[in-house]
Parts: sequence; structure tokens; C-alpha cells
Amino acid sequence: MCLICDRIDMIKNGENPYFVRELETGYVVIGDFQHFKGYTLFLCKQHKTELFYLDRDFRLKFLEEMSAVTEAVYNVYKPLGANKMNCELLGNGDSHLHWHIFPRYDGDLEGYDRGKKSGPVWWYPIEKMNSPEARPSEAELERMKEALSRELDRLV
Repeated sequence: MCLICDRIDMIKNGENPYFVRELETGYVVIGDFQHFKGYTLFLCKQHKTELFYLDRDFRLKFLEEMSAVTEAVYNVYKPLGANKMNCELLGNGDSHLHWHIFPRYDGDLEGYDRGKKSGPVWWYPIEKMNSPEARPSEAELERMKEALSRELDRLV
């Protein structure tokens, strides 16, 4: 069973509260946990494991839309300090193409820096990143979805 396909089915059935917007090649969703404020995912409509498995035109549109989603997240959450966005297409846990889009902020690793100023989000302990305190309230989630949707309206 594919977790991403399950999430997409929830979107299609109106059961995914994190769903923001359907684009031509994928679905924009707010991350379940928000330690990294604005964490968003872009789920590919096609169940493929690698970018090179997508037809060329679809692949180019998917990458273009991922870039627009990243810009929208940046514009809405305005990362402070580092002003950096991390976009990751990993797939080791869930092999369905999906982008993790993280706005990065100075100090967002809260001292867990391996001797450097900052580093990848995965250096932060997963139990803290996915703690109940990092889950947005219903009201906060609605505000996040509305703001991101408005910005996507402007960009796509």
C-alpha cells in the first residue's frame, strides 16, 4: 500500500484536512506537523518512483509547478535570517514522487546543529519535529491553507 496514494484518495474523497489545491500535475498539502512553519508537500498525481519515469512534458510541468509552490510558500512564510527554502524529493520511506518544501529559519534546529550554524531538517530529532505541539490547530491550519491558496492564485 502507498501512503501517498492513500493521501491522494483522501483528497479526492474530501477527507484530507491538509489539502490546499490541485494543480495540473499534483496536489498541494500543508504538512501534518509544523515545527518548520510553512512545511508543505507537493504530491505527484502519477504513482512513479523517479522523475525520469515521468513523460518529459509531464516531468517539466511537475518541476515548474513545484517551483511555483515553493515560491508561494516562500512568499507566504517569509523565512527569516537564512531566507532559505529546502526542497527535497527523497522517496526512501514513501516511494511515490512527492516534494517536501521547508521554509528555513535561523535557529530552527534549536541547538541541534552538529557544530554548524544550520543543517538539513532531518538532523532535528523526528520525535520533536512530529510532536503533538507541532501540529497546527484547526483554525491555524485553515489560515495557512487560505494564505497559501491565495498566493498560488497569484502565481499559477
